[in-house]
Amino acid sequence: MEQPNLSYIHSMSGGDKSFEQKLIDIIKGEFPEEKKIYYENITAKNYKLAAENVHKLKHKISILGLEKSYETAVTFENNLLEDRTTLQDEFESILIIITNYLQQL
Repeated sequence: MEQPNLSYIHSMSGGDKSFEQKLIDIIKGEFPEEKKIYYENITAKNYKLAAENVHKLKHKISILGLEKSYETAVTFENNLLEDRTTLQDEFESILIIITNYLQQL
């Protein structure tokens, strides 16, 4: 499975370390709360709301350089909009990988 990285953030920053740190701090602040709300909605079978959560999370997936995982998130979001949970395990594996990565930053 692919691993998160800061390549996209580095490319956006133009070498501005302060900007990079601000983006990282935003992701580290928002990701746990968005993930928590996703799990609440998926557990309650509120698939439309869970799809909205996936939509927000997929942007962070993209920023962390996870191209294949982003595609998984897009497909999973569409599945949820059709009340299907296909790819749920794969998506949640991505969340675990990101959680572990952010804890190391």
